[in-house]
Amino acid sequence: MPTDVRREIEQAQAGDQATLGRLLESYQNYLRLLARIEIGRRLQGKVDASDIVQETFLEAHRQFPHFQGTAEAQLTKWLRTILAGTVANVVRRYVGTQARNLTLERELAVGLDQSTCALEQMLVDRHSSPSHQAMRGEQSLQVAEAMSRLPEDYQTVLVLRHLEGLSFPQVAERMGKTVDSVEKLWLRGLTRLKKEFGEVTH
Repeated sequence: MPTDVRREIEQAQAGDQATLGRLLESYQNYLRLLARIEIGRRLQGKVDASDIVQETFLEAHRQFPHFQGTAEAQLTKWLRTILAGTVANVVRRYVGTQARNLTLERELAVGLDQSTCALEQMLVDRHSSPSHQAMRGEQSLQVAEAMSRLPEDYQTVLVLRHLEGLSFPQVAERMGKTVDSVEKLWLRGLTRLKKEFGEVTH
């Protein structure tokens, strides 16, 4: 993630396409993780999250001249809104309807916001200081980056447990494993995620 996102946004808004490309690219792992969660909830793995992210980036490039924000939080929310629209289009394709569904888009936007909150809370100690907790909003992208470095099984168990909120028996059923093996996998995955997060943030 760029250290000075506001400056990067200004450069992109001034027409610097290379900066816009780098800026959007820095959100790739974050958007892919959110797309993966929504695919799991709604499409049961019928679509590749990377394809949804590519469609989201194309739309973001197209719409960027209309983006009026100046801060990272505004850009993040704007990209989530575009992602929600992209996922809604994919859902429509699979259910065979043509009309745009604003209710579905709003539901997806709320779901993506909730997933982001869950992502921000994954590695935060409940007893951490207020200043540390205030930084959570800045950490969701770093958590997504750390998640992207994990083996597939670790990513899956952490997404199902922490971001989809499933119980261990439900995770075991989804992954086709025993509850005991899933609990051990979750513990190893969480330990590895903390290590990768430390490397991402230092």
